[in-house]
Amino acid sequence: MKIFWSSLTIATLGASASLVSQPGLAQVLQPTTTPAAIALPDYGLWQNQERQKLLNAIDHSLRYIDTNTAQADYAAVQVPGFSREKVRRSLVRFRQLVQQYPDPRQLHQAIQLEFVFYRSVGKDGMGQVDFTAYFEPAYVASPVKTNEFQYPLYRQPPGFKTWSQPHPGRVALEGRDGIPPSDSPLRGHELVWLKSRLEAYLIQVQGSARLQLTNGRTMTIGFDGSTDYEYVSLGKELINEGIFQPEELSLPKLIDYFEANPAELSNYIPRNNRFIFFRETFGSPPIGSIGVPVLAERSIATDKSIFPPGAIAFIATQLPYQRANGDWLKLPVSRYVLDQDTGSAIKGAGRVDIFLGTGPNTQTRAGLVNDPGNLYYLLLKD
Repeated sequence: MKIFWSSLTIATLGASASLVSQPGLAQVLQPTTTPAAIALPDYGLWQNQERQKLLNAIDHSLRYIDTNTAQADYAAVQVPGFSREKVRRSLVRFRQLVQQYPDPRQLHQAIQLEFVFYRSVGKDGMGQVDFTAYFEPAYVASPVKTNEFQYPLYRQPPGFKTWSQPHPGRVALEGRDGIPPSDSPLRGHELVWLKSRLEAYLIQVQGSARLQLTNGRTMTIGFDGSTDYEYVSLGKELINEGIFQPEELSLPKLIDYFEANPAELSNYIPRNNRFIFFRETFGSPPIGSIGVPVLAERSIATDKSIFPPGAIAFIATQLPYQRANGDWLKLPVSRYVLDQDTGSAIKGAGRVDIFLGTGPNTQTRAGLVNDPGNLYYLLLKD
């Protein structure tokens, strides 16, 4: 299963999401000097957990790169210099170096000797990339409709692939208030019910969720198709109407706004006609667009029409970390990641979405990410 549309993020909420003038493929990645030494906010975390997580992420990309899907993907994308075989050899050698050097700074020095770094030209042609983050929601849900749980998520209806286009809009499918009209083709295909319409909508935006059911069972669900419409951002709509300024909007603020003004959901949600269907995944972790699990802070989503799927990348930006008193502090991070996902709002050479994991605290953290940075891809030297 492939998740093609997985990220809410601040950029989909309203920040710029693509190049003004998209450069040709040969111009998107430029060989450059090696970026500054790797920085980790928690050095001990690398030694205890992050190193193994990076190895797991590399293994996921290696599993993908040897598939027929990868062969077709690379034939379609054709990023100059990034052949599937060269990416595969780079992954193999990179994994050997990660195993050989337990110290991240020593690892970075070793990689500089054997790899070429290719910098994305970014949204401005000068390397600036907008970083945001996405997450797997974790909410309470009910397997049956009740007075408390009234907002459903839906299975893909039988015959959906034969629906005529244009597809029905969101109002025709789920009603302006989130309750489907009597003639909706979705009736009878409810998967679970949520307490909050906004929670149900956020799951649609993220493309997957981990749900604690009221009967005590945990259910995981994942993307299973969508109607054929472009995504319209709630946050961008709020900005366009002057409710927020672009620099002040975050996911927590968006949630606070709709919790204080719930009637406004019926005004804004129907503007996004892209409707997502789900299937139960029986405990599977979130799956990226290349068909492998995405791992917190080691998997990124980019525009797969211009960047090499499954490849090794290096990012430099900021991420929020929570202090003991509950406040959030942004710290600089630079780290190796794997490019394993995409999203409908992730367009152009100037956008990266970082997967941050699962749960309510992660939702808050992901919603705070809206920062500039740099993106590099790595290839083994000839």
